This record gives sequence, C-alpha cells and structure tokens, in this order.
Amino acid sequence: MSQNTNAEFGKWRSFFWPVHGYELKKLLPMFFMFFFISFNYTILRDTKDTLIVTAAGAEAIPFLKSFGVVPAAILFMIVYAKLSNILSRENLFYVTLLPFVIFFGLFAFFMYPVRESLMPTTSAEALRAYLPGGWIGLAAAYQNWMYSIFYILAELWGSVVLSLLFWGFANQITRVTEAKRFYSLFGLGANVALLVSGPAIVYVSDIRRHLPADVDAWQISLNYLMGMVVVAGLAIMAIYWWMNRNILTDPRFYDPSQLAGEKKKKPKMSLGDSFKFIFTSKYILCLAILVIAYGISINLVEVTWKSQVKLQYPNPNDYSTFMGKFSFWTGAATIFMMLFVGGNVIRRKGWGFAAQITPVVLLITGIGFFSFVLFRDNLAGFIAYMGTTPLFMAVMFGAIQNIMSKSAKYSLFDPTKEMAYIPLDPESKVKGKAAVDVVGARLGKSGGSVIQLGLLAFGTLATITPYIGAILMVIIAAWIVAARSLNKQFLKVSADQNLPTDKDGSGDTKAPASAS
Repeated sequence: MSQNTNAEFGKWRSFFWPVHGYELKKLLPMFFMFFFISFNYTILRDTKDTLIVTAAGAEAIPFLKSFGVVPAAILFMIVYAKLSNILSRENLFYVTLLPFVIFFGLFAFFMYPVRESLMPTTSAEALRAYLPGGWIGLAAAYQNWMYSIFYILAELWGSVVLSLLFWGFANQITRVTEAKRFYSLFGLGANVALLVSGPAIVYVSDIRRHLPADVDAWQISLNYLMGMVVVAGLAIMAIYWWMNRNILTDPRFYDPSQLAGEKKKKPKMSLGDSFKFIFTSKYILCLAILVIAYGISINLVEVTWKSQVKLQYPNPNDYSTFMGKFSFWTGAATIFMMLFVGGNVIRRKGWGFAAQITPVVLLITGIGFFSFVLFRDNLAGFIAYMGTTPLFMAVMFGAIQNIMSKSAKYSLFDPTKEMAYIPLDPESKVKGKAAVDVVGARLGKSGGSVIQLGLLAFGTLATITPYIGAILMVIIAAWIVAARSLNKQFLKVSADQNLPTDKDGSGDTKAPASAS
C-alpha cells in the first residue's frame, strides 16, 4: 500500500524521523560510514590548512589547487575510469580508499619527523628571486613539498572518498523515495562527526601546554590526529564490507530492477566516450556548473579569510585549535539546518527550491564578509570600543560566513546534488559522477585559484579583494540559472524513468509488504 510520507509517519515523526523500523538495518550503517568519512574529512581539512598556512602562508593555496590538486584529480579520474572497467565495484572501493589511509599514517610517523632534512631550502630561495611579489606562494609550496602532497591528498579525500565513493555507493543502493527521506539523515552522520572531530582536534592541538618546552608539540598532535584518521579509514572499509554481504543481498533494501537504468544494461564506455557524453549532455553539464560554481565561490572567500586567520594565530597548535572550534560550530549549525530545514524543504518545497538556497546563502553572507573586510577601517573606533581588534573581527566575520555556507552545503546542496544522479543510467553514475565530482570539484576550486593567481600578478590579497567580491556575484548568478535549468530536467528524466516523484519533488513512500 502506497501512502504519502506525512500521512504514513504522522506530522511530527515525518518532520524529524521519516524512517520505518526495518529500514534502520540499511540506514544506520550508511550513517556511520558517512560519520567516519566526514570525521576524517574534518581532521584532514583542518590539518592541511594548519600545515600549509602556518608554514607557507595562505598565498600558497591558489598555487596548490591550480598546479597540484587539479592535475592529481585528472590523473585520478583517468586511473579510476580504467580500474572501473577491470575491478568489481567492491574491490574498486577498497583499492581507491586504501592508499589514502596508508599515506596519512606514513606522513605523521615517518615523513614529518625528517621534514627539515628533505626541504629544498636553497633552490626555493633561488626560485623566490625570479618570481613576482604576489607569486611567492609558489616557492613556499615547493619548499614545503611534503606538506603540499599532504594538502593535495587531503583535498582529494573530500572529492574521492566523500563525493565519489560514498555517494556513488548510496546512489547505487538507494531508491528515489528513500533518498528523499534518507539523504538528509545521512548528512547528520557527517555533522555529528564535526561535533566529535572538532573537540578532538582542539584537545590534541592544545596538548602543548602540558608538554616540556623542548618537545615538538605539533609532532605529538599530528601523531594523534593521523592515528585517528587511520582507525576511521579501516572502520569505513569494514562497514562497506558488511553492507555488501548483508544489505545488497536483501531484496527489501536492494533490488537492481527497481533502480534507474538497471533494466537496460549498456556496454561500458571508453574514457573518451565518457568525456564526450559529459560535455554533450545538458543534464551533466548543469550538474558540473553547480559543482564548479560552489568550488569557485567558497574558494574565493576562504583564501582571503585564512590569510586573516594566520595573522591572528601564527602558531600551528593555536591555528589548529581555532579550526577545531570552527569545525564544531559548523557541525552544530549544520545539524540544526538538517533537522529543521534540509530534508523538510526538499520534501515540502521540491528539489528546485532547495537547490537554490545554497547559492542565495553564499550571496548574502559573501556580501556581508567582503563589505566588512573592505570597510572595517571605517569601523575602527567602534571596534576598539568593543575591546577587540579589526583583525579578530575579520576572522570572526569570515568564520560566520563559512559556517553558514558549509551548513547550507551539507544540509541542502549535497543532498540535492546527489539526488540528481539517481535517475541516470549506471554508466553515467559511475563515470559521469567521477568526472563531475572529482574533476569538476577540483576545477571549481582551482577556478577560484586561477582567478586569484591572475589578480595577484597585479597586487596583494588585500588590494584584489574588491575584484574578488565582484567576481563572486557573477559566479553565483550563473549557479542559480543552472540550478533552475537542472530542476526541469530532473523532473523530466525522473518521469521518463517512471521513478516515483511528483512535480514538487516530495515523492511517495512505500513500505514492503513484509514490514509492519
């Protein structure tokens, strides 16, 4: 018997917990898998920023994203596409995840202790002499090459493990009607992870006050942080192994005949055919615009903000402590958004409305942040009266902007983006998703970096800030247009696939006859 979600669960249960009891067997493992992936993502994100910003400066970030992360993402996509034609989906998951876990363990316990002997200081100084003043970040990234590799792989963790592996698996085994109820709940796992990882980062980063002055406190903190990353990585693989043997073998939870495109098996496309499909498909192109626009937008704001954070907290332990607190409040805000906004907006107002909230939030908060940075000197007297400094206020304004942007991303942008993949055929999900999420996401962030690199040739981060703000407005406008177009296509493709979604995107929810 098919009933509407609200009628089936009741008003308040539909609002907070639209899940059948039997569905917990499928939901909870996915919840915990997302928890551990996001736990690592938070630790790696904060640690990579601590390593690079305190050692090389925020000016190195655009160079790393343009000349390091993007080539690495393209290389990964090529290898991943080839391996997807050779390995089973399960083995592909393990082969993709394991190298990350191994590297982060090796970095803390073997590479970092001998970092000084491996730094090319002399050649880096020679490189600085030939670079324009705004490009000294390139020499700093080269000198701290081990940190740069860590930064690149930590950046790829979000695209590869979070976006590609987890969401690819979720899209494989989740029906559209389940996605409208489950995806926001999956996201709760990510943000509970922020509530846990944030204090964990603060605790291990603040350890220096309990150690003798001659002990490298950041080395101890790094050992703890990467130890947690390795343990969580092994937990992710264990959960995935269990689900393949207990969920994908249960017809209540996984029936390939009910998933989009599974009825019509297609031969595997070559890499060239995959690229051709992506760039000739309006649907995939709009998805790519969403991902790229988000990457550019958040990057344009973050580099400016992180340069302010470094000035306020130059010590690695202090910087890491601040970022841990930032992660905690990001998690708290996102959980609030998920409980009271995310899933309910998607179910009640539809995919299109929900997909446009994130760019609007970025637009409003971006205007606020850049306005303060540009005009804060005019408020110097008022800021002094409050007993603080313009630098500290800039750091706080940037933190608020990032918290609001990230909470909108996790609660609305990610669920709506992933739902858009569900009506696609299996080949498009695997290779199209790899290109859009891995390369598209990197192109987004590198796009912001390229913009900054071009502007830095003519000035410093402080002098190019007004131009960055103006470019941000244009990018967000393109994002909103693409989201509106994709909404129309999503509804049409879902209807063509006979997937149970109505015009407002709320969908119906069916329970198996065996479930009570």
